[in-house]
Amino acid sequence: MRPPATPKERATPEPTPARDGADAPGSGPETAGQSSSPASQESSSPAPEPVTDLSDLAPVWPGRRALAWPGLPLLAALALWAYAVRHTDVSRLDDYGLVTALHPAFWAGLAVLTAGFWWTVRDPRRPGAWAAAYVVGLLVMERATQALVYPTPLYAWAWKHDAVVDHLLSAGGLQTADQVGDMAVYDQWPGFFAAQAALVRLLGVESATMFMAWWPLASSLMLLLPLLLIYRTFTEDRRLIWTAVWLFCVANWVGQDYFSPQSVAYALHVGVLAVVLRRFGRSAVRRGRPRQAVWTVVITVMIVAIVISHQLTPGMLAVCLLALCLSRRHRDWVPVVTTVVIFLAWCLTAALPFLSAAMPDMIRSVGDIGANVETGYGTTPTGTGAVATSWAARLLSGSVLLLAALGVLRRRALRHRARPLLLVAAAPLPMVAASSYGSEMIFRVLLFMLPGAAFFAAAALLPEVRTPAADATAGETGGFRPAPVQGRRRGIATWVPLGALLLGTLAFVPAYSGKDRINYFPPQEVALVRQLLDQAPDGSLVVAANRNYPMAYGSYGSIDHYWFLDDARGHVDRIVRSPAATLAGDMAGVERPARAYFLLTQGQMADSEMNGQLTGAQLDRVRRSVAASPRFRLVAANDAGWLYELRRTGGAER
Repeated sequence: MRPPATPKERATPEPTPARDGADAPGSGPETAGQSSSPASQESSSPAPEPVTDLSDLAPVWPGRRALAWPGLPLLAALALWAYAVRHTDVSRLDDYGLVTALHPAFWAGLAVLTAGFWWTVRDPRRPGAWAAAYVVGLLVMERATQALVYPTPLYAWAWKHDAVVDHLLSAGGLQTADQVGDMAVYDQWPGFFAAQAALVRLLGVESATMFMAWWPLASSLMLLLPLLLIYRTFTEDRRLIWTAVWLFCVANWVGQDYFSPQSVAYALHVGVLAVVLRRFGRSAVRRGRPRQAVWTVVITVMIVAIVISHQLTPGMLAVCLLALCLSRRHRDWVPVVTTVVIFLAWCLTAALPFLSAAMPDMIRSVGDIGANVETGYGTTPTGTGAVATSWAARLLSGSVLLLAALGVLRRRALRHRARPLLLVAAAPLPMVAASSYGSEMIFRVLLFMLPGAAFFAAAALLPEVRTPAADATAGETGGFRPAPVQGRRRGIATWVPLGALLLGTLAFVPAYSGKDRINYFPPQEVALVRQLLDQAPDGSLVVAANRNYPMAYGSYGSIDHYWFLDDARGHVDRIVRSPAATLAGDMAGVERPARAYFLLTQGQMADSEMNGQLTGAQLDRVRRSVAASPRFRLVAANDAGWLYELRRTGGAER
């Protein structure tokens, strides 16, 4: 008979066998799939290491009373949010965007929600469903507020993508550069747009504008399942899992959740990583080839959807999967080879026209890190509000990355156990040296680092109090028993993480919504542009300061556009010096029956002012010069803009 286990032996748990071929939560990729035969383990496998599922990161204090009902703060927060939404006026946005327009009840609701989440998630007696409810509540407050307070969809690029969907529906198929010019790039990556065209037809709506205001919420909800699968691969501690999910949501301010191919491609990217981390690698080989073939088909479908929808995401996915091969636990070449082969096949066929033209510039940008991270003319925040909200975003990202670094340094067991996730978080960094991606590469790198960074940042916030359990209850906590935390340490472990979560949650609002003066187009502006598109004959030319207005790409198959702030700085200066004469000369080449229009709207002026192009006074001088010139006639005007048409004949310009 085997003698009773010593306290030391009880503190080292047995490896948990995989259930139904899956990695058992808490067992880790290294122990999953091991043979149950003792002889086999002794002869061919090293002794298993102690398994630490980090369930001891948040201590349970004797006598501590949790909230009587954890749903009370959630309901209170949502009630405050609903009240704030009803009493928020967005008719006069300033340079701080939605930040100063929001009713104070919104901020109170966020604070209550964050506190309720923290006190609920750290209580091991509460079901995980409550943590999930708080995270969903956070996403609703973060991503649904704009859809409710603004009567029209935000963001000029979302309107541009709606124009692509509309064109695809009207054209009935893909077109080349000879037919639609530079917009043909969207026909070379048509996956997202074809899916949205099908959705428009399925729902029976007029266009994607009917639902695209809600896309940020929908695309954020799509990320929850793959994130949970990734985090459960490395820990069973729901406090760590849900705190990481919370941090991911509040640090995801980059704004790629709008109606765009990137939003879906990113969700699929995280989904592929979730499948690879859980189903591929050393443990997967032991589980057998038939099941592995099924998961290979699953990720292949997702990879194809990514490749045909977005240019950047396949490259990010490839480097992340390649980084996983540096870990022995996940050294499986099938996912990375599949990604590279499909990506190259698409680039050398459907996407070849665009890549052939863009390749020289792409090659020149390789290695030029300074230029790749530098913001160009027209993308530099200008003014107190724009600078403040820009710094809020930078500090939010910097804080999460610093917390992640602290978590990596302090949590040795976690660093070893979740090394594949650490590799995935670091893998996108070299992409900064590969391309500028329109001055956005640094933001995209932050986005792709975020799943891993949020996990380690959450570990830094949760207190680690581990003592070997010497009694029979040791097995209930995975080999460790939380030690009571008293006095000052208890206060620090409670209030410092809560303060960090609260500051991050509040900082999300200016980081995400601080530029809504640029991104919001009031109904009057939408009506003015729609009037232009309805009356402009085929072949007409629309001249505007920049492309920041709704439907800027509307009817792009039949109407040409010229945004003079995209032109050389010398020509912009000539327009400022002599607006009407210079613009009339630029517009004179349009032949009958087409017409030439000059459009200036609220969105253009906000974008120009806040991004360091022309000031409001300069643009107003351009408008007044056009209005006074006999070469132009006023077609329409309202509180959000002016529309002028170039006359066929006229006198001298002023």
